[in-house]
Amino acid sequence: MSVQCAPLSDGRWHFQHGPIDLVIGAQGLPEAVQLAHQAAWQRFGSLLEELVSELPLLRQAMPMSGPLPSASANFIGTVAQRMWDACTPYRASFITPMAAVAGAVAEELIACYQRPGIDRAWVNNGGDIAVHLTPGHSVRIGLFSDLGTVDKALEAGPDLRTDAQCTLGFDWPVRGIATSGWRGRSFSLGIADSVTILAASAAQADAAATVVANAVNLLHPGIVRRPACEVKDDSDLGSIPVTVDVPLLAVELVQQALAAGLAQAQVLQQAGLLWSATLMCQGQCLQTPTLNTAAIGDHAAGFPQLGSVFA
Repeated sequence: MSVQCAPLSDGRWHFQHGPIDLVIGAQGLPEAVQLAHQAAWQRFGSLLEELVSELPLLRQAMPMSGPLPSASANFIGTVAQRMWDACTPYRASFITPMAAVAGAVAEELIACYQRPGIDRAWVNNGGDIAVHLTPGHSVRIGLFSDLGTVDKALEAGPDLRTDAQCTLGFDWPVRGIATSGWRGRSFSLGIADSVTILAASAAQADAAATVVANAVNLLHPGIVRRPACEVKDDSDLGSIPVTVDVPLLAVELVQQALAAGLAQAQVLQQAGLLWSATLMCQGQCLQTPTLNTAAIGDHAAGFPQLGSVFA
């Protein structure tokens, strides 16, 4: 399980080590971009080993009440500390710091690109994305409505078609994007095909996506759930039932599940834990209301094109 990197045909780079699989892009002065890639590669080399060394505690549920130790008191590595901090707001219910691992890793690497000469950069860790932008620059994000279709879409070729798009500008208070759902690479307690979160950081977006996706839920005899430890023996969720199959549901049931998730997302939005949330299940979509955008000009929150995609 060696650390690997390879250039992609469009100038991006692919970093891979065990379960960590990153696609990184950057634009700016060529020398600055080259130095940033070198710094990212150097930092990437030790990331997995650092996380594994602290994995036993990262897989434990955070205390639901009482005094909470600081991240630095519990962990040595900056990625582990970031995971702890991102999940702290949700500790009233079961959560482990692993809920923010992908976003926290992406966020650690994006720091290598926050230097003079870099106009914009992004680190994509399996759909959890950290972004760096400078004034006058933006990045366009594509969204898949159903995580189960991603691999098939990638196999179709380079002309990747997404279900909606969103352009993040420098003046947006968003530097992290994350998606969760029962058909994704991580477990979910809910039935959302996908929940995409825009937030201030990638780790915050990752934790929020997990929580909101779990809330897109309902009781139905056709929904199949199994203890997480039976699906994956080293899961941090232990014996908690996770969703493994969802039948085609009546429209009103899908709406009920989405409404439950939206209520959770709006609570987090009002608490400042996310900027916007887009929730999708079986062809239906709900989004958090657009926030006051006076400070960001004419931009709107979320993925404004979804109304036409999901008519």
